[in-house]
Amino acid sequence: MSGLGHNGGPTMERGRGWRRYAWKRARAELLPRMPIEVVRRRVKRARELGIDYKSYAGIRAATGRDVIALLFSDNALRLMADARMPADRAAVVEAVASADRLALVHAPHVPQVVLARNPALAAVDHAPGLTATWGEVRERVQQLKGALPADGVVVIGETWLEREWCEAARLAGYLPASRFFAEG
Repeated sequence: MSGLGHNGGPTMERGRGWRRYAWKRARAELLPRMPIEVVRRRVKRARELGIDYKSYAGIRAATGRDVIALLFSDNALRLMADARMPADRAAVVEAVASADRLALVHAPHVPQVVLARNPALAAVDHAPGLTATWGEVRERVQQLKGALPADGVVVIGETWLEREWCEAARLAGYLPASRFFAEG
């Protein structure tokens, strides 16, 4: 059940305990037997996205879906006054393969200027304001991601407000910029 007033918590319908038991048992039986080819493919995919394997595997396990887009904040990208990313950050973002690279930026940055000066990004829009409601945040993120499924989008950010984008829009997950842009 979902809709107005539903918080996305566990269902209260009968049989919840059995479903939880069955899910945990099936998962426990699967994990030790996951074919090595699947593990190798997932490690490769994590590298393509620039995400460490542990984070990628956690997102896959939680959503059941591959990551198809990364949503960066202007804080994570460390945009300069001229709306450009520093060269080291730009190189990391450009190296992301087979995923859309999106960004939400705060004033004084102008989305069209940021997009023009950072060719690694596929789409840029205004970030939700500090006083935006969760509904407004969800709408802003939805507007940027378009038809992309929410559970395939990961936020790369630096502040608790950016972490809330993930929660408000029901995105796949959140990674701190320090972890995504970590050297080595």
